[in-house]
Amino acid sequence: QVQLVESGGGLVQAGGSLRLSCAVSGTISSINTMSWYRQAPGKQRELVAVITSGGSTNYADSVKGRFTISRDNDKTTVRLQMKDLKLEDTARYYCTASRWSTTYWGKGTLVTVSS
Repeated sequence: QVQLVESGGGLVQAGGSLRLSCAVSGTISSINTMSWYRQAPGKQRELVAVITSGGSTNYADSVKGRFTISRDNDKTTVRLQMKDLKLEDTARYYCTASRWSTTYWGKGTLVTVSS
């Protein structure tokens, strides 16, 4: 089992920055891919950023150049640095960790971007 707890969400003005963190615990050793997803009100959940066990990253087109995903080498923390936030970035952000064929999810942290 893997447990994930997100933090760092809040209210920020457009153009501002936030850093989300995800504390990971449990059976960490076999975790490969770690990701951030988000779900805006009335919209489907979407993949925001991915980091593989080898450190490769990939981003949704909508956040490229503005968001950066990173993780500690021991995989106990994964972060999402967000800058130049836009109104459309408002959503609940979820951290995930994939271990073998199972993906574990946190409960999310809410990010609200105001004008």
